[in-house]
Amino acid sequence: MFSDLELPGKVYPNYQSGKWIQKEGADLIEIRSPLDGSLVGKVTAMCKDDVDEAMDIAKRAQPRWRDVPIHRRAEILHRAASILTENAREMVEVLLYEIGKDRKSGLSEVLRTADYIRFAADSAKNMPGESIPSESFPGFTKSKISLVTREPLGVVLAISPFNYPVNLSASKIAPALVAGNTVVFKPATQGAISALHLVKAFEMAGLPAGVLNTVTGYGQDIGDYTVTHEKLDFINFTGSTQVGKRIAGLVKMKPMLMELGGKDPAIVLEDANLPLAVSNIVSGAYSYSGQRCTAVKRVLVVDCVADHLADMLREKVAALKAGNPAADDEVTIVPLIDEHAADTVMSLVEEAKDKGAKLLLGGKREKNLVHPVLMDHVTTQMKLAWEEPFGPVLPIIRIRDAQEAIEIANRSEYGLQSCIFTQNIDQAFSIASRLEVGTVQVNGKTERGPDHFPFLGVKSSGIGVQGIRYSIEAMTRPKAIVINISPHL
Repeated sequence: MFSDLELPGKVYPNYQSGKWIQKEGADLIEIRSPLDGSLVGKVTAMCKDDVDEAMDIAKRAQPRWRDVPIHRRAEILHRAASILTENAREMVEVLLYEIGKDRKSGLSEVLRTADYIRFAADSAKNMPGESIPSESFPGFTKSKISLVTREPLGVVLAISPFNYPVNLSASKIAPALVAGNTVVFKPATQGAISALHLVKAFEMAGLPAGVLNTVTGYGQDIGDYTVTHEKLDFINFTGSTQVGKRIAGLVKMKPMLMELGGKDPAIVLEDANLPLAVSNIVSGAYSYSGQRCTAVKRVLVVDCVADHLADMLREKVAALKAGNPAADDEVTIVPLIDEHAADTVMSLVEEAKDKGAKLLLGGKREKNLVHPVLMDHVTTQMKLAWEEPFGPVLPIIRIRDAQEAIEIANRSEYGLQSCIFTQNIDQAFSIASRLEVGTVQVNGKTERGPDHFPFLGVKSSGIGVQGIRYSIEAMTRPKAIVINISPHL
């Protein structure tokens, strides 16, 4: 499928104006595997002139793409989804070596992405306009009627993260395209090769030239310039809270959609189904080594069941296998994206130990492979209670009651998701109504999806609402055409 994407020397070109372009003499960035440091490939370190060119191309192409009937845009998206499905195994190997994702998780990401693209195409076809009569407002007769449609915003900048370089790229690109926008796509540097394979699928599906254009390179070199570009109409970003806040501070009078960090708590009450809670917490905390914004990042458990829960968690976590997923398909704890990420995790663990937290399990590190860590008796005086480790570490914080759980959860700067484990549905709703988050999961782990559900964060966890229909709405605007009706003669 992608044999013509890789150039000699393992160089991956950028896609602009319907062509794969590699400029002679351009600086290249080496992408090395987090599994063993081997060279996966090279991408171009693009400059500001390259950004200008991508924006110009997208701006010129947008009026033509806007005029393509929506059923035709949807057909292209369906073909792209089919191409991804047909070539899922190849995509999985790219994800495995570029970002260290195990094959099972990689396959899930690719197939979920194909489903997302199909659903986005069909959702856009079924989004109705509306007509509004003037007589419903006091003082007006049947003298006017407003016909309201949705119009694309123009050029969308899509910026994706390393951890889901296929899915979280498509979740920006697909709604933007089917709504009639053109896209300038800036993938994370680590993850760019996987993302370029996704773009190849759109090209093979017949996407017209100029509608989707890529820009690769370091954020510190072109990031600020790209997000403040004058030809940009919308920013869709997933990444760290630190970078998200910087973008929000730089951008003036441009709408944006942001998915940022989280410190998602699992609240376990005295009547919880503990086997259910343990299964969901371990899966939520440790899948892809916790490198997910929606990972369970702390457990708030009432004292009367804390000992039992801690013992059950320890047994379950001890069964997790750490290692190289390329060599063993049973591995669930994979190397972190780089050694800096491992440094961050271990520094939080050491600080908590120094302040009296009890290490129940883990603490072993081999370069960027951190074996799963479980810590008990973590207190709110420790950084691990508040900071996002983005790694395989889970702190247990013991609480008196549900009220204390709410207070601790809401003291966080983040507000992405929370989950509650209880068999008292009235109590679950009462707690959920007071948690300052975008989503509360009842008797289930924190996670993104299904993708047509609204997905959002409050406080430092994001701006705007994602989810297929919500993303399409975010990247379009209402347009009203008012018909003035002449009075009867």
